[in-house]
Amino acid sequence: MEVAEIPAYTAFASRKKGERVTARLIVRRVRTRPGAVAAGKAYSSRANRAHLHKHSIKAVIPEKKDQVANCKKKGSRGGRPVTFDAGLYRDRSD
Repeated sequence: MEVAEIPAYTAFASRKKGERVTARLIVRRVRTRPGAVAAGKAYSSRANRAHLHKHSIKAVIPEKKDQVANCKKKGSRGGRPVTFDAGLYRDRSD
């Protein structure tokens, strides 16, 4: 029997015959959010980076060569280069 089931079971076992038992058990988990996410070049899309940025998570994802080339080709309209922490990326599989 799981720990979360014990209060509901005790309420059920201690009932009188014919009595209806309604047990509401609220179990909340601790929500944690990572400070950074390290991923491979396959996940370097703008949508993935935007999602992580929206949730205040640092993206440690290298850019693909074609994405870098497209930004350089556009010149000043190519946007700001993405930040990349090589040390965190190196440690991603540890």
